[in-house]
Amino acid sequence: MNFVTVQIGGEHYRIADPDWGDPLDASYAARGGQRWNPPGLACLYLNSDLDTARANLTKRFAGLPYGPDDLDPATAPLLVTVDVPEGQAVDAYTDEGLAAAGLPGSYPLDGDDNLIPHSTCQPIGQAAVDAGLDGVDCRSAAPGGTRELAWFPRSAEIQPRTRLPFEQWW
Repeated sequence: MNFVTVQIGGEHYRIADPDWGDPLDASYAARGGQRWNPPGLACLYLNSDLDTARANLTKRFAGLPYGPDDLDPATAPLLVTVDVPEGQAVDAYTDEGLAAAGLPGSYPLDGDDNLIPHSTCQPIGQAAVDAGLDGVDCRSAAPGGTRELAWFPRSAEIQPRTRLPFEQWW
């Protein structure tokens, strides 16, 4: 694939369960695969801004009779701030980048307003890794979210910079 690439790096956010020993363990996504990584490929899903992190947490509660506002702050998700190393990623955010990746300009939705399935996105993530890229910079699939980063931690590690309790970020 001839991807359009974009420079990545800097501050990003990860929602984490307070019981996770390592909130930056990318092996969880590798077990079954997620949107941009097929099973077996380690990937860390990060939010590019606080509003997107909030949108992703809200999405987790869609269809449930309770929401994030009903959580006990003592057991509610933390927000982990990280600094992503400088690198290059597939552009799955701009119309030009989406077209080069074979995705519609309506991404994350298809022409019928359905979410584009993981099975469509996973080969793009694998091709990004095969091309030596560090991730996929993409539009958020969470309503109200803007931008996310699927980061492939192959040659660099990131450490948590801050861990914000729920009441400080929600």
